[in-house]
Amino acid sequence: MGAGGRMSSPSSIKKSDSDHLKRVPSAKPPFTLGELKKAIPPHCFHRSVLRSFSYVVYDLTLASIFYYIATTYFQNLPNLLFYPAWALYWAAQGCVLTGVWVLAHECGHHAFSDYQWLDDTVGLILHSFLMVPYFSWKYSHRRHHSNTGSLERDEVFVPKKKSALKWYSPYLNNPLGRVLTLTITLVLGWPLYLAFNVSGRPYDRFACHYDPYGPIYTDRERLQIFISDAGLLAVSYGLYRLVLAKGLAWVVCVYGVPLLIVNGFLVLITYLQHTHPALPHYDSSEWDWLRGALATVDRDYGILNKVFHNITDTHVAHHLVSTMPHYHAMEATKAIKPILGEYYHFDGTPFVKAMWREAKECIYVEPDEGEKTKGVFWYNNKF
Repeated sequence: MGAGGRMSSPSSIKKSDSDHLKRVPSAKPPFTLGELKKAIPPHCFHRSVLRSFSYVVYDLTLASIFYYIATTYFQNLPNLLFYPAWALYWAAQGCVLTGVWVLAHECGHHAFSDYQWLDDTVGLILHSFLMVPYFSWKYSHRRHHSNTGSLERDEVFVPKKKSALKWYSPYLNNPLGRVLTLTITLVLGWPLYLAFNVSGRPYDRFACHYDPYGPIYTDRERLQIFISDAGLLAVSYGLYRLVLAKGLAWVVCVYGVPLLIVNGFLVLITYLQHTHPALPHYDSSEWDWLRGALATVDRDYGILNKVFHNITDTHVAHHLVSTMPHYHAMEATKAIKPILGEYYHFDGTPFVKAMWREAKECIYVEPDEGEKTKGVFWYNNKF
């Protein structure tokens, strides 16, 4: 949805599997970031406080309605409907709260309003409610945007070279191994990343998003990491009081399971945005910011594109102009696609199928044999 109303999604373009897997160009593009910004209508850069808050109110209203229905009526359902009703609640609430997560992500990019203090206040509240250390993630995520596609400096989902694979990697390169790997990634990937920097860039010492003195952060950022931790402690204490008042099972059903779904979608969305057989990665001899930002892919999640505020199908534009509000991203994507040409990549493969394919095809990265340029790396899965 752009400022001018409903617009055609990139997903409306039908492509064959071979088109989806066709490599995007890895050479320096014939256009500049300035030319791309000029192609975007000026109003797309405008951030409206009222419009941004309207999405927060909408999402929180939906979440409140789902909560009210579940806690008021489910107890009166017969056993035949009781468990399916809870499963439906978990799925719906998890999707809506993922949308709330995305709005806090907007705040972290200063795309919510023109006021940094307002963005940080809203982001801190929303992300803390979802057990995300807002400032901690904001700073590491900012560095991801500054170093996307770099094998040395990118912050998350940094692919490994073949020589750096663990000894057990070949034994997981089968259907059962992929099921195990994907299950662990979707269920535990987000907390493991926050606590232990799993799938993140290597540091010279232990890195943790909860540690104000960790290597991820500079001295100027450490106070705000303490604030993030304080927000999580406040929410954790509130959950503790809820457990005492309502019981652990109630808190798990109402809050815990939807949060697991949020975490799973967050990891899946990020994984599929940056993991694709057609996307290059670069070492320091070849990497530059624009080529790295273009090494991302827009995906199609069906109706969930709207629920997730189009973070899924406008990710390329988001990496090019991260301060642009999500409600203008569809219009901006349509405006820059003619300039991007083959540098724009969209894959309409259903996300479950795409997840399985990428887990199978994207095991490690290496340069093409015989190529003079050795600083461009592509995914491979041959052992």
